[in-house]
Amino acid sequence: MELNLNELKKALAALQRAIKVTKKIEAGSAADPAEIETLRAGVIQAFEFSYELCWKMLKRWLEINVSPDIVAGVVRIELFRRGAENLLIDDVLKWMEFHDARNKTSHLYARETAEAVYQKAVEFLPYAQALLESLEKRR
Repeated sequence: MELNLNELKKALAALQRAIKVTKKIEAGSAADPAEIETLRAGVIQAFEFSYELCWKMLKRWLEINVSPDIVAGVVRIELFRRGAENLLIDDVLKWMEFHDARNKTSHLYARETAEAVYQKAVEFLPYAQALLESLEKRR
């Protein structure tokens, strides 16, 4: 059984585009705060979807290539530890930060929380791209 990574590739490309457009608009001298807020919300939404696909692909790879038992019923930090043990990711604690940021997305009532999640989304992209590369190499 081969892992289909097409959806993850599309999700990460969408996140990358959303970040690029948002940064471009933010850099403009006539940047409208409401427009920037809307664009950042799009980045956060793309982050949510991308993060979900990342951990699910990590889990599926472990199920297929190691054993379904290795991930059955484990908490997220343990899933990330097992991903690191199998050289799919390299920073378990950073992935837990992304997990915490993802959990905050359902509670984005405060501007400060939205800003923090937006920054984590931007930080997440290279880690997610590295995971995708690892998954592609080790299919």
